[in-house]
Amino acid sequence: MQEIIQDDKQLFLYLNNLGSQPFDQFWIMISGTWIWVPLYIIFLYLLYKNYQLRNLVFILIFIALGVTVSDQLAGIFKTGIARLRPCHDPALDHLMRKVQCGGQFGFYSSHASNTFFIATLMSILLRKTRPFLPYLLFLWAGLVSYSRIYLGVHFPMDILMGALMGFFLGGFFSILSLKVIYKREQAGSLK
Repeated sequence: MQEIIQDDKQLFLYLNNLGSQPFDQFWIMISGTWIWVPLYIIFLYLLYKNYQLRNLVFILIFIALGVTVSDQLAGIFKTGIARLRPCHDPALDHLMRKVQCGGQFGFYSSHASNTFFIATLMSILLRKTRPFLPYLLFLWAGLVSYSRIYLGVHFPMDILMGALMGFFLGGFFSILSLKVIYKREQAGSLK
């Protein structure tokens, strides 16, 4: 396990030190929440167009539940595992670029979990009408996730675990959404 942690730190240092000050604001923006509001509005429009208002309400409920579960699980892991963020690790003090810093613990990344959750859920819900969308969504999730390494707030393993959790939660909540929609459509056709 120590060897994996050491390799994770070395990979972090390599990726983090690829950055340079002129690009810092770009990656801070990529990591931010409000910059993506227009993208979320596009998601809302695409879901509405494909599922209509009646079903959209249920999808939004499942999205809210999924993001909440994703965030809460990340918080449980962070305090339970108590792995210091890179920016709080004294062994990395003079070796890394600190652009931002967050709370004390960082395993696993809720940014990665939430973006991969949304990417997976949207990919599954819209794959029939928008087959190109998964490529763009996972590129977006990957960029947001990398920004966390660039800024110095997460190790690669934090990102990988967050991405996996988001992927599984996105799959789970999209299947729940589709089951509810299917049952509602079945019940509507029986009337």
